[in-house]
Parts: sequence; structure tokens; C-alpha cells
Amino acid sequence: MASDSTPVTQQIGRNVEWSSADLSDSLHHPDLELAASCLLRDRNGKSFEFRDLYREKKAIIIFVRNFLCYTCKEYVEDLAKVPKSFLQKADVRLIVIGQASYLHIQNFCSITGYHHEIYVDNDREVYSKLGMKRGETSTSSGNGVHFLHRDMNRYDHVPISSLLRYAGVQTIPFGHQRPMLEV
Repeated sequence: MASDSTPVTQQIGRNVEWSSADLSDSLHHPDLELAASCLLRDRNGKSFEFRDLYREKKAIIIFVRNFLCYTCKEYVEDLAKVPKSFLQKADVRLIVIGQASYLHIQNFCSITGYHHEIYVDNDREVYSKLGMKRGETSTSSGNGVHFLHRDMNRYDHVPISSLLRYAGVQTIPFGHQRPMLEV
């Protein structure tokens, strides 16, 4: 049984060509190197290579479908509640990547209250090279992916408290009541 301090690694899919060495302490994502040089833009339009986001230290990277998706908006509103001091203490970056023009970042952050790092993949290069068709969340450093979650549908986001725990960040209470959906 894993201790509370050890993250639980969930292997979502396995390529038969992966060796056991690739799956040692962290889940090796074979396409991460393919996407590493893809360019993302920040809120000012400045370009960064995807690898710059996770090369130096552990990063929680959340890929959202788009800035118009209301479930993604609500998820990012909850991510905004994570104190920067918790991330700094754990030496972890919290990053959201969307599929839009960088011109939409500032408005999206104003609406959601999100104040952590955010970038856009307006050409969908990273999304494509990582084989994403749905929203995904990962915790990674270097080329190792420590946790990966692939949404099965737009309501299938990983709980933020679990994501923080996997990354070694102090969790915050979000309440235990499940949201009511009106149909």
C-alpha cells in the first residue's frame, strides 16, 4: 500500500514497444520529446518551447479544450484557488494550456480569476503530437510523467486536491458536496 507522501501513478495506456526501463520511477511518455520543441504563447504573445515548462522543475500541466468550454472554465476557476505559496513550497509550477489565440488569455484569466501560468497552443501542435483528443492533465518533470489523466468526457476532470497530492503540493479543501447538474 502506498504512503500518503508517495504519489499514486496511474498508467493510462501502454505502448507495447515501451521497455520496463521506460516505466521505472515515472511513466515515460514516448511522445513528450516529439512535442518538446513545439511553440506555445503566453498572455503577451511571447513564444516558449513546450519543454521550457517542465524542464527545470516539476510542473502540473492542464490542457483545456478551449476557453469557451464552461466545464473547463469552472475547473480553472477552482485552480485559481490554489495559493501560490503552496506551489512555491513544493517547487511546482501550475500551468494551463488552451487552444486559442494568446489574445484571449487575459479575458479568460479575468473571468476565472486564474493568476498562475497560462499558455496557448493555437496551432494545436502539442495537442496533436501528444495524441490528445480530449482534455488531459499531467504532472511531469524532465521527460518523466508522474501522473496522467485522460478525460473520458467533459465532466471527467481529475479532482484538484488529488492532482495537488500527486505533485506533492499541500491540498486545499474544496468541500465534499458534489455539484448538482440541472438537466
